[in-house]
Amino acid sequence: MATGRTHRPATRSRGIPEATVARLPLYLRALTALSERSVPTVSSEELAAAAGVNSAKLRKDFSYLGSYGTRGVGYDVEYLVYQISRELGLTQDWPVVIVGIGNLGAALANYGGFASRGFRVAALIDADPAMAGKPVAGIPVQHTDELESIITDNGVSIGVIATPAGAAQQVCDRLVAAGVTSILNFAPTVLTVPDGVDVRKVDLSIELQILAFHEQRKAGEEATAEPVAAPAAPRKQSATDQGPDGDVPAVMPA
Repeated sequence: MATGRTHRPATRSRGIPEATVARLPLYLRALTALSERSVPTVSSEELAAAAGVNSAKLRKDFSYLGSYGTRGVGYDVEYLVYQISRELGLTQDWPVVIVGIGNLGAALANYGGFASRGFRVAALIDADPAMAGKPVAGIPVQHTDELESIITDNGVSIGVIATPAGAAQQVCDRLVAAGVTSILNFAPTVLTVPDGVDVRKVDLSIELQILAFHEQRKAGEEATAEPVAAPAAPRKQSATDQGPDGDVPAVMPA
């Protein structure tokens, strides 16, 4: 079986834009759902709606893959699943190490979607000696002292960092020095890496803050949209409204 150390995806060499690459997993997810329902073909409009993009953008993205569909029929679902999987490098085995087996790291280790998408969790690594040998998702945790040998022995090119922020850069440096060229970073910090190393950052707190911004904006728009009562017209004073000295009394009579 091919490993991630000897095979790389062809997307960059074929000049596929990064924005298109970022959308390919969305198309693959939608197509996989269609395949599981035994749907043979899908139109660009239907697939675009399922992926959350517009159909013109989808057709442009697929043109980079050399896939144009058939007029009046649409796209062959199974062929597109294979084509996108191949383009993303998911038709081969990608061994992955997860460093930092706290609550988040353990949750990632238990995620069943890795194996079905071409990723194999080769090792779980943690700095706590008490964690060494403890099975998580059926995989014994190994100490960070063994990090370099683990990466070499398993041919790992993808590392997942789920450590506290303070330890993330040191772990990143060791991963890169050992030969890891792609890193998925869950630590709440920005990592510095040399040229040739790709980093994807997942920060849940930032995503929540963005949602909070939109919620605040929606609340402000709703408040602005509420009808404002027009001010009452001034009441015309009459002789009966005046006090004995011709002044308007502080409290009007009932």
